[in-house]
Amino acid sequence: MATFATLKRWARRVKRDGVTLWFAGKNPATPWYAKALGLLVAAYALSPIDLIPDFIPVLGYLDDVLLLPGLIWLTIKLLPPTVLTECRLQADEWMATKGAKPTSMAGAVLVILLWLAISAAAWFWLQPRL
Repeated sequence: MATFATLKRWARRVKRDGVTLWFAGKNPATPWYAKALGLLVAAYALSPIDLIPDFIPVLGYLDDVLLLPGLIWLTIKLLPPTVLTECRLQADEWMATKGAKPTSMAGAVLVILLWLAISAAAWFWLQPRL
């Protein structure tokens, strides 16, 4: 039972830190490299569409369990401590008042464009050479 509670707290922190990155991307004190990576990660984290759909066995949850938390962790490490504290407070307030994380249509568009680029590359690669 303790393991379940630990996993639940971890998932809640990851969700909160995704929203934290959203606020950090808007903060003028955030360095440009952390802001660029943070906005990209936040757009994907808050996107209603996954890069790897969850219905694909094993791989579908790989981005949710490994990729996304790893990118969030890396971006959080790039943030200055004062910005991180301020943005975490904003994220906690947002989630307490709104009850959910925001959604990112930019993230959805990013995922769709990535899938289109992968599809186009695969189509060109699979074309017979004349």
